[in-house]
Amino acid sequence: MNLHRPATRLTTGSHRLATGALRRTRRWVGRGRRDDLTGWKSAIGCWVRAGLLLGAAYLLARAIRATPAIMWLLTGLWLTAAWRTGRDATEEPAEHHTAEPDTDAVVRLLRDLLAGAPAVHLSTALTHLQKHGHGEGWKVTDLRARLEALGIPVHPKVKVGGIPTRGVRATDLDRVFPTQAPPAEQPR
Repeated sequence: MNLHRPATRLTTGSHRLATGALRRTRRWVGRGRRDDLTGWKSAIGCWVRAGLLLGAAYLLARAIRATPAIMWLLTGLWLTAAWRTGRDATEEPAEHHTAEPDTDAVVRLLRDLLAGAPAVHLSTALTHLQKHGHGEGWKVTDLRARLEALGIPVHPKVKVGGIPTRGVRATDLDRVFPTQAPPAEQPR
């Protein structure tokens, strides 16, 4: 009996579920940051949301210790979701899959498009992508969904050239994906 295909389907689906849940959780906690405050006060919302998550995990652990049968239910739900999510891992050859975008490459592209500006419109980014043979048939909403799936914050009203529309702010990009500053040269 060949168990390779079902195992691949379950592991692929489980990996996708876990990374998606982690990405959504990180975004939810990150949305607690307040832009109207500065310093440590701006991060209080993030700490509150992280505390709520820890509290929920503690309550779930207590419930599982009190009633271990809950773990069987959770395991069954996870396996069912992983099986459904990993469906395409075994149905098509790997050549037919479109590659997942590399987050670092997307962030680099956005930084290039920003070129020192405080923000960039999604329509500008989409036009650039389509000029270079990517995103054929995409609309701004498709690009927004893909950026948000990668954890890149998109704002509904970003002003560039006096025109407010959906876009990415450089400050949010720096906050979520900080750049590594090159080490300073040591004096001789």
